[in-house]
Amino acid sequence: MNKPEKKSSSNKSATESESTFKDLDLTDEMMKALERAGYEIPSPVQAGVIPPALEGLDVMGQAQTGTGKTAAFTIPILEQLAPRDEIATVQALVLVPTRELAVQVRNEFEKLAYFMDFKTAAIYGGHSIKKQIEEIKRGVQVVVGTPGRVLDHIRRKTLDLRETWCVTLDEADRMLDIGFRPDIEKILSSVSRKDRQTLLLSATVPPAIERLAKRYMHEPTILDFSKDAVSGDSIEQFYFSVDKVKKFELLERLINREKPAQAIIFCRTKRGTDKLAKRLKDLFDHVGCIHGDMNQPARDRVMKKFRDERLKILVATDVVGRGIDVTSISHIINFDTPEDCDDYVHRIGRTGRMGKEGVAYTFVSEDDGELLTRIEIRINQLLEQVYMEGMELKREVKQEVKPERLAAVAAMRGRGPKKHRRRL
Repeated sequence: MNKPEKKSSSNKSATESESTFKDLDLTDEMMKALERAGYEIPSPVQAGVIPPALEGLDVMGQAQTGTGKTAAFTIPILEQLAPRDEIATVQALVLVPTRELAVQVRNEFEKLAYFMDFKTAAIYGGHSIKKQIEEIKRGVQVVVGTPGRVLDHIRRKTLDLRETWCVTLDEADRMLDIGFRPDIEKILSSVSRKDRQTLLLSATVPPAIERLAKRYMHEPTILDFSKDAVSGDSIEQFYFSVDKVKKFELLERLINREKPAQAIIFCRTKRGTDKLAKRLKDLFDHVGCIHGDMNQPARDRVMKKFRDERLKILVATDVVGRGIDVTSISHIINFDTPEDCDDYVHRIGRTGRMGKEGVAYTFVSEDDGELLTRIEIRINQLLEQVYMEGMELKREVKQEVKPERLAAVAAMRGRGPKKHRRRL
């Protein structure tokens, strides 16, 4: 396949575009698939990433989840695939942090390739590797997988990457967070084509991501869509100060008051997730639970029920919850305040997706003051404290008054109320 020559890098400020998909010079097959999928106007991420990706350039995009970034790399990959009779082996590889996200991305490829003769396989742990080998042997043009399982196939020589011209790292920061960096580097080294195109999308860009990009990407076009995504108008963000022993009672009353269309409740631990889900099932219908200790068929069943809206409440841990892309999620409840402020960004990104409105509540106990401070500095926004009668903390949450917090608070003063402020 003749790939276009790569141009020099650029660092662009990504702003909203009024372009349409027609302006992106896509094929008739892709335009029909977009119409069938109900995609009318490209999101800012799509309008920014698709043009340089179609030119064959390496692209590093910083974007929060729920901004349409999956289609942003799926569309240019499908548009550049060579016909199956020209290249019969895998042409594009997409690496993702979780099994659930692998399935989601595979489904997006299948949806947008509806009028094309291309096949996509999802490979990840917990499912039969024999069946995955058989699927790859039948011929697929795109493989979406978790790094561990992809590396397993490479070692078994059941995944031929000699003709792979594109590698995409989706949610790269999360893959590094959970220890996949060595696997990712081995996989990138296994893709030997000199004209390899690398696309990297990440909600945050810590130094480890910058080092990875510097080593494995060629003069990437750098796009930053994160400035308005973290504290966007589509997500209302509040916190309760609550004693630990009253957190479950607060949760029960909050669910009864809010009556969410669908909600994800985040916990820090797998054990805590199980215990909370069990207590909620005694009070509410349509409650599910998902975490890393569950076997893959069980996780698949839970996710299918949640996507089909047969589950209204899902209790989840961070790693598994990261792969959930359901546009009908109206509420995020942080039953446990996240210890990493970037985890907060990823958690609330499950709602308010693709411009829809959502709300996030965080339960803050007496020892969580410093965590709250870090979150507010990270998102450059003060969370609004709200109250539930009888649920107030006996002692105030202690927030350290550090210079950076004072600066952040000063910078945020004078900010008017949100356009669509919820009434509590």
